[in-house]
Amino acid sequence: MSITLSPIKTKSGSPLPLGPSIRSQGINFALFSRHAERVILIIDFSITGSRDTERLEFPLDPRENRTGDIWHILLETDNTDFVYGYRLDGPSDHLIKGHCYTPANILLDPFCHNLVARNWGDRAYYGSRPCCRIASRNFDWQGDRPLKTPLSETVIYELHLRGFTRHRSANVRYPGTFLGIVDKIPYLKKLGITAIELMPVTEFDENDITFSNPEDGHPLKNFWGYNPISFFALKSGYAADWRNHINEFKKMVLALHQAGIEVFLDIVFNHSGEGGYDGTTSSFRGIDNTIYYLLGPEGYEYLNFSGCGNTLNCNHPVVRDLIRDALRYWVVEMHVDGFRFDLASILGRDQNGHVLSNPPMIEMIAEDPVLRDTKIIAEAWDAAGLYQVGTFSTDDRWAEWNGRFRDDVRDFMAGHDDTVRRLATRIAGSSDLYQTSSRSPLSSINFITSHDGFTLHDLVSYNEKHNLANGEKNRDGENHNISWNSGHEGTPSPADVRRLRLRRLRSMATILLLSQGIPMFTAGDEFGRSQRGNNNAWCQDNTISWLDWSLAETNVDLLRFFRLCIALRRDHSVFTREDFFHHHNPADGLNLEPEITWQYLHPDQQNWSVDCHGLAFILHGMFSGIRQDDDFFIMLNGDREKTLDFIPPHVPYPEETRTWRKIIDTAADSPHDFKGLRDAPVVQAMRILSVLPQAVVVLQSDKMSK
Repeated sequence: MSITLSPIKTKSGSPLPLGPSIRSQGINFALFSRHAERVILIIDFSITGSRDTERLEFPLDPRENRTGDIWHILLETDNTDFVYGYRLDGPSDHLIKGHCYTPANILLDPFCHNLVARNWGDRAYYGSRPCCRIASRNFDWQGDRPLKTPLSETVIYELHLRGFTRHRSANVRYPGTFLGIVDKIPYLKKLGITAIELMPVTEFDENDITFSNPEDGHPLKNFWGYNPISFFALKSGYAADWRNHINEFKKMVLALHQAGIEVFLDIVFNHSGEGGYDGTTSSFRGIDNTIYYLLGPEGYEYLNFSGCGNTLNCNHPVVRDLIRDALRYWVVEMHVDGFRFDLASILGRDQNGHVLSNPPMIEMIAEDPVLRDTKIIAEAWDAAGLYQVGTFSTDDRWAEWNGRFRDDVRDFMAGHDDTVRRLATRIAGSSDLYQTSSRSPLSSINFITSHDGFTLHDLVSYNEKHNLANGEKNRDGENHNISWNSGHEGTPSPADVRRLRLRRLRSMATILLLSQGIPMFTAGDEFGRSQRGNNNAWCQDNTISWLDWSLAETNVDLLRFFRLCIALRRDHSVFTREDFFHHHNPADGLNLEPEITWQYLHPDQQNWSVDCHGLAFILHGMFSGIRQDDDFFIMLNGDREKTLDFIPPHVPYPEETRTWRKIIDTAADSPHDFKGLRDAPVVQAMRILSVLPQAVVVLQSDKMSK
C-alpha cells in the first residue's frame, strides 16, 4: 500500500444524506460528529492488475466541510472500487468529558451499507483498516411486494441462519448460507409456518470472544451474533458467495415471498459490539462516545443495561434517526417484513438510564409512515431487571414476546402448583396484560422456547443446565428454567421416560398452537432437536447448535404432529381471534351464547385451587346465533402422576345434531395422536374420558350422520 497526495478533485459536499451517496458530480460522504475537532476521510483504491492498494487521505476543513455537526466532502470521481473509513481526533481530556478520540483508529461509517466481505471465521479488521464499501443496487425484485400476512394468521419460526443448514444432514447445496434457506423452502411450506424470524444478520465479529471449550481446547465463536458492528451492513459470512452477499440475501427474501413466507429480523439496537472501554473501538465510540452511548455522571464508565458492556443512547435524536433510517433501509431496500427488537426495554430509557413514560424512540418506530405495514415485536425486558411484558407500549402496533406465556405453560407442564388460573389466562390471549390498554390477543407473541434457553426437547429432558462446553464452568445461562426431566436427567433414557417426554412435547405443542395470540417456536423443536442440555449456546458453532436434520426422519411422527396442529390452527378461526372473549352478563337480558366455557372434570364445575392440575374448556364456534366454526373441547392434565377423568359436556346447541370426535390425544402413539375429523372416533357426551398425566386431549364437534 502506498500513500500519495490525492489526484482527485474535491468539493465541499452536502451534509445529507449521511453515509456515502453517488451524485452526478461524484461521490458524497457525510458523517455526524459533534465533538470531533479533526476528521480525515481515508480511502484505499484498488490498483488495476495488482493486489496492492493506493491510499488517499482527505482532511476535512471545518470551515468548508462542516455543516452543524455533519462533516462532508464530495469526491469528483465515478470509481467506486475502493474501501474507506475515517480518522477522528477531538478533545484530549477524554476521560473527563467521556470522549474517546484515538486518531490511530480507522473507523466504520455508521451509515455504510456494505463492509469488506469476509468468509465466516476470517479475521476482522474493524477499527484498524478501511472496511467500508459502497453498495451496488442492481437487483431485480421482479415486482416483489410485502405479503402483509394478517397477524391472526401468522405463525413464526425462529432460526439461526448458519445453524439452520450447517449440519451435514441438511442436504443443501450451500450449507449455512442464505441460499441454504432457499433450499429448505419446500420444507417450510409443508410445515405451515408463515414467517421466519432470523437471529441477527447484521455484521458482527464472530471472533470477538476469548473462551475455549475446556474439553478439547478449541476456541469458541460468537455464534448468535448479538454484538452488532453495524446496523446496516449485512453479515457477508452467511453468503455462499460472500462477495455478493447483499444480492444473495435479496434472492432469499424474494424466494421466501414467492412461497408466501415473510421475513422478520431479530435486530439489536440496545448495544454495539464495541463493548466496554476495553473493547475494540471500531465506530460509534471513536466518532462521538458521549452521543451514542449512555455514560455515568463522570463520563468514564458505561451504563450497562444490556449486559454487554455498553448501552446505546437510543432516545437521543441523532441515535433515533440512525435507528429509524436502518429500519427503513431493511424494509425499503431489503424487503424485510418485520422486526423483533432485542432487549427492547432499553429503547425506553433516557440518557441517564431512567425509564421514560412516553419514549420518543418507541413512538417513532410505531408511527413511522414507511414502517406502517411492518410487524414490530418487542422483547419487553432488558438485562438490568426492567420487565415490561404487558406495559411496553399502549400502541397496538407493538407486539411483545410474552414471557408470561412461556413461564406459565412451563409451570403447568412441570406439574407445579397454583398454575391453572394463570394457564387459562394465557390460553385465552393474556387479557390481564393487554386488555386494559385496549390491545388484543394479537399483541401476544406466544412461545415456550426460543434461541435463549433449553430447546423443547431439553425442556422435558433436563432439570439442570449443562453448559460446561461454554468455558465458564457452568456459571453462564439461566438457572431458573422451569423444566422437568420426566424422571431421568438427559439421554440416553429408559423407554418409559422417552414415551413420557414425547407425550409432553406434543402437549406443549398443542397448547402453544391452539392458544389465542401469535405462536412462535424455534427451528428444530418440531422434530425434537437437542442442545445436550446447554441452555446458552451463544458460542457453540458446532453440532450443539447446528440442526441435525436426520431427526426429521427419526422423529417424523413428532414432525407430523406439529404440521397437523399448525394446519388445524390455520383452518379454524376459533384459534385466531382478533379480540378477547366477551363475558356476557345474563342480567343484561341479551341472552348471548358464551364464546368460551371453562370447566374442571365435570361440566359447569370449575376448580381454580392451588393444588388443581387439570383444566378443560369449550371454544364455541357459534357467535351471536351464527355458526362460524366448529366447537372444540380441550382437556389438559398437568399432573405428573395422576390420570384425570374428564366428562365432556353435551355439544353446544344440540338442535344442530352434532357430536364430539377425538382428534388429538397426545398420549397416543402416531397416527392415533392426531386424526382427521372424518377418521376420528366419536366420543359420547357426559361419559368419562380419561386423560393420562401430562397429556392433552382435543375434541371437535361434527355433524352427526343421518
